[in-house]
This record gives sequence, structure tokens and C-alpha cells, in this order.
Amino acid sequence: MGDIYNLILLFFAILPVILLLSYVYKKDNNKEPFKLLIILFLLGIVSCFLVLLISFLLKLFLPFMDTTGRSSFIDVMLYAFFGVGLVEELCKWLMVYLFGYRSKYFDEIYDIIVYSIFVSLGFAFFENILYVLLNQKLTLAFTRGVFSIPGHACFALFMGYYLCIAKVCHIKGKNNSKTKNLILSIIVPSLLHGIFDFCLMSGYKLFMLSFIIFIVILFIISIKKINEMSDYSNILKSKNRFCKNCGALLNGQFCSGCGTYQNK
Repeated sequence: MGDIYNLILLFFAILPVILLLSYVYKKDNNKEPFKLLIILFLLGIVSCFLVLLISFLLKLFLPFMDTTGRSSFIDVMLYAFFGVGLVEELCKWLMVYLFGYRSKYFDEIYDIIVYSIFVSLGFAFFENILYVLLNQKLTLAFTRGVFSIPGHACFALFMGYYLCIAKVCHIKGKNNSKTKNLILSIIVPSLLHGIFDFCLMSGYKLFMLSFIIFIVILFIISIKKINEMSDYSNILKSKNRFCKNCGALLNGQFCSGCGTYQNK
């Protein structure tokens, strides 16, 4: 009976990852090499071990990284934003940057979104299996499938979005803007991840309510962004433009995101 229950847990731990990967892959008009996507997914798993190593080393020097005892409000905040958000997203970013951003196959706007999400869901895949099998709770598998797994995909979407802008800036020879957006590709997903975890870790009802509002808004924006990015299947060229006001991709004189007029 125990083996059957573990198989059920494993099924619900893996299913959300498969569904999200399928959705993202289906949205890609010009499919990426399957071998590359498998490698990126596996690198996401590798990033889990990198996170464990960095977290172990940080615990030796930073008291707030030790979550075994009672923690103050500030310690919880530092742990959520730095110990979890920044460390995890930075490790995933390294994999995306080294093997996705610098890949010869990254020649279309949507490509880097696919790469980022495959790495992130590789991470979430391994992490989710550990959480679910160690805790042996079907409710945990369900809640993580609804919130945590899609959350990882959303963080990766913003990472890929700014990496895409960095790539366009690189093509245009705008090195300062390229550097700025490379930094944003780490900071933005780290902040979103930090808010996500802090709301859950704080233990305050107000933050739990804020979490629901935050996650709904995050999911809506992410779905809108992924549909927007997948519609741009053109080859990356210097002609690609982004709104100076909201950062959305432009396909005319008026921004579809905020409606502002854009001077050429």
C-alpha cells in the first residue's frame, strides 16, 4: 500500500511540471532542438545541488540562514529574499546564461523564455519530488502543484524577458543597457521569489492574504507576457524595439502594453 501511495505522490509531484513544459513548448512557433531543452532541464536539476552547496556555506557565516530555531521578522525577511530568492534564482540564471543565452540557437525572441522556464522547472521538478516524498502529504503535492511550480515558471519568465532585452541591446551595441538588463534578469525574479516565500514564511495573516493577491496578479501578468512573447517569432535583429515606459515589445508606433506613443 505504501508503494502505491508513493507512486501517487510522485505522479502529482511531476504532473504540474510536465503540463507547464508542454504549454511553454507548444507556444514556441519554431521549436528549439529537443536535445538542448533536455540539457537545460537537467541543468535545472544541477542548479539544485549548487543551491544546497551555497546555502551550506552561507550558514557558516550568516545566522539568518539557519532556520532550525526561532527566527525574528528581519531574519525571515533576509532568508526569504537573500537565502532563498537570490541564491536560487542566481543559480538558475547561471545555467540559463551559460547554456541558453550564449547558445547559437538563441536567435528568436521567445527562445530565451523557453530556455529559462526549462531550467527553472528542472529545478522545481527535483525540489518538488524531495518535498513531497519526504513529507508524504498529498495536500502538499497539490498546493505546490498549484502555487510553487507555476511560481518557478513565472520567475523564469521574467528572467527570460530581461535576458531577451539584453540580447537586443547587445545586437544594437548598447552595452550599458545590456548590462542593466542582465542585472535586472537576476534582480526581478529574485525579488518576486523573495516576496512569494516571505509571505508564506512570515506567519502573519495579512501577508498570507497578500500572497493570494500577489500570486493572482503574477499569474495573470505571466500568462499575458508569455502569449505576447510567443507571438514574436521573428529573428532577433537590431530593429526590435521595446517601450521606454513599460518595457513591452513594440510592433508599431503605439505600445500595446501601456498605450504610449513611441518616437523612433
